[in-house]
Amino acid sequence: MKQLWQQTRSFPPAVRLLMANQFAINLAFYMLMPYLAAHLSGGLGLAAWAVGLVLGVRNFSQQGMFLIGGTIADRFGYKAPIMVGCLLRTVGFGLLGWVDNLPALIAASAATGFAGALFNPAVRAYVAVEAGERRVEAFATFNVYYQAGMLLGPLIGLALLVADFRLVCTVAAAIFAVLTVMQWRALPSRHGSTTTPTPGGVLAQWRMVVANRPFLLFATAMIGSYVLTFQVYLALPLAATNALGARGTWATSGLFVVSAAVAVVGQLKLTGWAKQKWSPAQALVRGLVAMGLAFLPLALTPPAATAAVLGALVMAVALLAAGSAVVYPFEMDTVVTLSGNRLVATHYGLYNTISGLGVTLGNLATGALWDFAEHHDALWLAWCVLAITGLACAASVAALARSGQLGIREARLATA
Repeated sequence: MKQLWQQTRSFPPAVRLLMANQFAINLAFYMLMPYLAAHLSGGLGLAAWAVGLVLGVRNFSQQGMFLIGGTIADRFGYKAPIMVGCLLRTVGFGLLGWVDNLPALIAASAATGFAGALFNPAVRAYVAVEAGERRVEAFATFNVYYQAGMLLGPLIGLALLVADFRLVCTVAAAIFAVLTVMQWRALPSRHGSTTTPTPGGVLAQWRMVVANRPFLLFATAMIGSYVLTFQVYLALPLAATNALGARGTWATSGLFVVSAAVAVVGQLKLTGWAKQKWSPAQALVRGLVAMGLAFLPLALTPPAATAAVLGALVMAVALLAAGSAVVYPFEMDTVVTLSGNRLVATHYGLYNTISGLGVTLGNLATGALWDFAEHHDALWLAWCVLAITGLACAASVAALARSGQLGIREARLATA
C-alpha cells in the first residue's frame, strides 16, 4: 500500500482524481452487474430471452459505441464525456432498480452501456496526455485502482443484496452521482496534446484513424489477449462447475478474487520489473506468452480429479492475471505511440470496439469448441486451443515489432 500511495502521489492531481474515479466506477459497476441477471429473471420474472436482450443491449451500447465516445472526447475535450458518462450511469443504475417493464429496462441498460462508451476512451486519453513520458507507470497504477474496484464491488453488492436489490442500485447510482459532481468541480478541462486541429468533420477524423495501418494491425493482433482474459467469465467457470457441480459458483467467485488480488498486489512490482529487464516489445510478447501458457495446467489435468482441477484453475487464473498485468500498461502506451499523440481518444475508442467485437466472436467460437470437446470427452482440446491463441497473439505482436510497425522496434527483441 505504501508503494501504491507513493506512486499515486507522484502523478499530477488530475491523474490522481481519474484513478480514484476509476476505482469508484468499477466498485459501483461490479456491485450491481453480477446480480442483475438474477434480479431480472428471479425478482421480476422475465423470460430468459428478455434477460438476454437487456444484457445484450448494455454490451452493444458500450462496445459498439466506443468509437463515438472517443470521437466526442477528441472533438470537445475529455472532461465533458467523462462527466456525462457518470451522469448517465447515475440515471441508468437508478432505473434498473426501480422499473419493472421491459422497455424501461432496455432504456436503462442502453444508458448504462453508452455511459461506459463515453467515459472509457476519454479517461484513458486524459491519463495518457497528463502522464506524458510516464504513461507506462501511470497505466500500471491506474490498473491497480481498476482491479481493486472489481475486487471489492461484488463483495459490497452481495452484502447490500441481503437487504434489497433496489438498495444495491441506489447505492451504485449515488456513487456515480458523487463522481459527476467531482468531475464538474475538480477535474480540469483538457484536450489532446496536439495543437493542430483535425481538418474536416467526424468522417475525416475516422478516416485518419482507419488509415493508421500499424495501429489497426496491433489492435487486430491483440484481440486474442482479450479473448483469453474473458475466459474468467466463460471457460474457467464452466470448468469449475464441471468439477464441483452446484458449488462451482463459490469456486468461480474465488477465482475472481484471485484474479483481482494478483493484479492489485503485483501490478506495480511486475511493471517496474518488466521496465527494468525488457524492452516494451519484449514485455508485450512475454506477457502474452504467459497468458497463453496459463491454460496448459488445465490441459494436463484429468477432469475427474476434482482437487487437481481446482489447483489448476487457481494456477491458470493467477498466471493469466499476472500476464495481463505485464501487458496492460505497455499495451495502452503503444496505442498512444501509434496514434502519434493525435486523436488519442478516437484511437482508444476504435481499439476498444475492435477488441469488443473480437471477444464476441471469440466467445462464440470458444463456446462451440467447449461443447464439442465436452461431447467427445476431450476438454484438453479447448485448453490447448486457448493456449495456442495466446502464443499466436504473442507471435503476431513480435512480428509487428520486428518489422518496425509498432514504433517500439528494438534489437533486444531478437532474444525474446
